[in-house]
Amino acid sequence: MAASVTAALLVIGDEILTGRTKDKNIGYIAEYLTGIGIDLREVRIVPDVEEEIVGAVNALRHRYTYLFTTGGIGPTHDDITADCIAKAFGVGIGHDPRAVAMLQERYQPGELNEARLRMARIPDGADLIENPISKAPGFRLGNVHVMAGVPAIMQAMLDNIAPSLKTGARMIIETIDATGLAEGNYAEGLAAIAAGHEGVTIGSYPSFTAEGFRNQIVVRGKDPDAVARAADAVRELLRRLKGDGAPL
Repeated sequence: MAASVTAALLVIGDEILTGRTKDKNIGYIAEYLTGIGIDLREVRIVPDVEEEIVGAVNALRHRYTYLFTTGGIGPTHDDITADCIAKAFGVGIGHDPRAVAMLQERYQPGELNEARLRMARIPDGADLIENPISKAPGFRLGNVHVMAGVPAIMQAMLDNIAPSLKTGARMIIETIDATGLAEGNYAEGLAAIAAGHEGVTIGSYPSFTAEGFRNQIVVRGKDPDAVARAADAVRELLRRLKGDGAPL
């Protein structure tokens, strides 16, 4: 079994916390990382406040294999992520000639003003993350990957850095339909199954759909045999509770 590779995501921006902007990146990144064998263990959202960003970066980068950040690398005064990353690592920051060259590919002579040049301020020692959409790069320093908050740009940056990431065993997921049974009917039996099957997690997820109320039980793990055994136990529990012998 490959070693576990873990990650955290730090979402930066007042606009997320006030509801002005509805985050579209958390779910995408979680699914993306799960698909390549990286376990997203924690997500934090912080405002555009230096001490909040620096504190979160230092806490998370030491706790997990990777830290990914989104937001705060634009041209305005409240885009302070790059400065905060530099402070967290205790390094300098300035206009990176590589980043300036990237911006010059997009802007005409005279358009690259001081505000836009803020997007070329990169912490010392960082590698750049290319941005094929608007050219302003993200960057990687240590195990921290700093990406844009705009979903399309973030997704392009994530595609660019994915080949360089260490990955572990991929998560195996079994979804079992429990529609027709209320959670209270199978909660005790499900807890017993979860306790008796190491290496897997089991969750119950009710929802309302166009067809009505629906329950699903999801078994997750990285050992195929362990997942299969736990899923079989769940199916057997539901058969007993339904009492009709119907396949699940």
